[in-house]
Amino acid sequence: MARLSTRSSAISRQQGMRPNQQGFAYLWALMMVLVMAIYLSEVGDVWKTKIQRAHEEELLRVGDQIRLAIKAYAEQAGNQYPKTLNDLVQDPRSSTPKHYLRHAYKDPMTGDDWVLMSGPNGGFLGVYSKSTLKPIKTSNFPTQYSGFNDKTTFQDWRFAYYPTGGGGRR
Repeated sequence: MARLSTRSSAISRQQGMRPNQQGFAYLWALMMVLVMAIYLSEVGDVWKTKIQRAHEEELLRVGDQIRLAIKAYAEQAGNQYPKTLNDLVQDPRSSTPKHYLRHAYKDPMTGDDWVLMSGPNGGFLGVYSKSTLKPIKTSNFPTQYSGFNDKTTFQDWRFAYYPTGGGGRR
């Protein structure tokens, strides 16, 4: 046994390493893996935040388009509200096609259908997201959406047309 340890010591000296330096390269590699894991974790968090900000901007843009389409639809026929989003894509009330939206947009936060806010006569007067995520944007909204300041979830961002005013403030 003594002969074996003498032999490994001789091999280590031939390779230029002392016996207590043999695990250094392994520890160095482990440290580099740890540093890279921490870095990639941070990059993932930044990327996730960037994606959520893009979804929030899309939610504001599409929600406002739907609100304006509801307004145009309602004003066209004396405050009669649409029954579905497809009514905004092609108005079923008129013989000549009227289009208030290009297509029935999905909720950008969930990729699913919007929740419709009940209005008079079985129609809907607005939409909101099903998402319970916490918004990154909590202030500096356009005037018509100043009511979105300090809301805790995307469900609180309501895009609605109220004929007496109020835009999306609810």
